[in-house]
Amino acid sequence: MLPEVASWLRRRSWTAGDRPVASLLAAKRAAGAAGSVSVVLPALDEEPTVGEIVSAIREELMERLPLVDELVVVDSGSVDRTAERAAAAGARVVHRDEILPRLPAEPGKGEVLWRSLLATRGAIVCFIDADLREFDPAFVTGIIGPLLTDPAIQLVKAMYDRPLETEGAVVPAGGGRVTELVARPLLNLHWPQLAGFVQPLGGEYAARRSLLERLPFPTGYGVELGLLVDALDTVGLDALAQVDVGVRHHRHQDGQALGRMAATIYRTALERLDRTHRLKAGDGLVHPLLTQFSRDPVTRDFTAHTHPVGAVERPPMRTVPEYRRLFP
Repeated sequence: MLPEVASWLRRRSWTAGDRPVASLLAAKRAAGAAGSVSVVLPALDEEPTVGEIVSAIREELMERLPLVDELVVVDSGSVDRTAERAAAAGARVVHRDEILPRLPAEPGKGEVLWRSLLATRGAIVCFIDADLREFDPAFVTGIIGPLLTDPAIQLVKAMYDRPLETEGAVVPAGGGRVTELVARPLLNLHWPQLAGFVQPLGGEYAARRSLLERLPFPTGYGVELGLLVDALDTVGLDALAQVDVGVRHHRHQDGQALGRMAATIYRTALERLDRTHRLKAGDGLVHPLLTQFSRDPVTRDFTAHTHPVGAVERPPMRTVPEYRRLFP
């Protein structure tokens, strides 16, 4: 791990409990308009979960504690009762196609997040996936906290345990398969400054509008990786942070869906590598280390483990003198 990343991990990684909600309220009031918060839920056929999330945010963070100023669900074409459930729970529901109607919508989550900037007004925009179960409002308070209390912070990602829950079995750290198999290797090898992010593809993050409005948004599943890489290039590592919010429970995709997601993320990375001329492996632009994370059972902190990424290649055997003597 790069020394600057180790330093960043110590200075820019927190837990949701590090900032009590009373301190967030005080910081929000002191910030005035700069402390206004919009929460956005991108949603596509999330009828079973969206209402519970909206209710928790409205009751805990708008009515009991006035931390969130607006709560918007952007529906990207649901055929179930997602919009109805979200509205009944207290969200303002906007259909994706109603935002910027002159521009035909592209399919994908990133398209919805991009358009949501036109449908919200907060100086801080907080994105929360609509498929979360057992939702905890700390997912919101945790990631908006650094933005409310530290003007130097521009973007905050949530980090969490992500168990794989399928067919009645639970694998404690089995979720985030695309993260571990595709996104983390890509980031470590090509953008090693981002190696400290525990959940680089997580859908829960908050940022200042002044940053988001300057970034391109990949329209599909590559949006999280694209925003993180482009934010690094735009504002630098020290303006980025992460907050531990506990455990994320959500529905899991099947293998083919994960494959499509992985391909989109890989293409998003390739476009940025090409744009910045970082595609050649032999010119020092590839960092041959991989940092992975596990939850320490005693301290409950995330612990980093860094491993070398081997890439030694042997020449064709036909070029080895000893072989040619055996097979002239």
